[in-house]
Amino acid sequence: MNLREVRKKIKSVNNVKKITKAMQLVSSVKMRKAQKTALDGRAYREALEVMIRRVAGATEMKESVFTSPAKDSKRRELVIFISSNKGLCGSFLTSLDRHLLKKVDYENTDFLTVGKKGAHFLGITRGTIVADFSSTHPLNEVGALFSMVKQAWIAGKYNRVSVVYNKFINTLRFDTVQEQVLPVRLDEFVGEGTKAAPKDHACGIYTIEPLTTEIVNALLESNVEEKIRGSIINSEAAEHSARMIAMKNATENATEVVYNLTLEGNKLRQEKITSELLDMITAKESVES
Repeated sequence: MNLREVRKKIKSVNNVKKITKAMQLVSSVKMRKAQKTALDGRAYREALEVMIRRVAGATEMKESVFTSPAKDSKRRELVIFISSNKGLCGSFLTSLDRHLLKKVDYENTDFLTVGKKGAHFLGITRGTIVADFSSTHPLNEVGALFSMVKQAWIAGKYNRVSVVYNKFINTLRFDTVQEQVLPVRLDEFVGEGTKAAPKDHACGIYTIEPLTTEIVNALLESNVEEKIRGSIINSEAAEHSARMIAMKNATENATEVVYNLTLEGNKLRQEKITSELLDMITAKESVES
């Protein structure tokens, strides 16, 4: 490697460093936005949980179509696979892919995908994709996605529906999880260890007249749809966080590479100067002799 090649590489690495730094800043802004979206919806989710908790003991709740599969339902699972549309996000995608290969039975599972990378992976591994809801704004697809899940569930095509996604824990960590969406587990609301209802709601369950079933089904529908929406929001926050960390590491690596190349360039330049000095001295001695 000569001095010209070293300078050319330093220039190229510096250009890459500028790109990774810009991507890091963009991802940090998007991550904060996703976190704010999750916090803004917390009040609604908490109020919804309180309402379900107060009617969870009703007979209509236990008999709802959302709390148990249809009698003639197929023994097949539907997985909502939430990934990303872009790469360069560290272990975000590989963690999801590894989970599918280890924990999901492809032969008895159909997939709904949210994210082009997930759809591409399932295409390679020959997973059965029923529909792809990948878009630049996945939250806009929640209504259509839930509608499809609801129709398939009521029709008895599946006996279990779950969602696989990366759950945001903090800026440096996410966990790949698979959460059951249908059937709705009532023990989450009435079982031991669940959060008790607030004191102002301690007067017992609601008295609903005349159509309790409609209210119960509406609550459970909202609960399932909100779980799907929350999973997508969590996945987006985890994705942007992972990309921010990956680009931060790339920027630091580029800085180190530039430093090492600069040292190499200085060494080559010094060797060139030394060689030229030796040539001059040799020439002078030759003339004098």
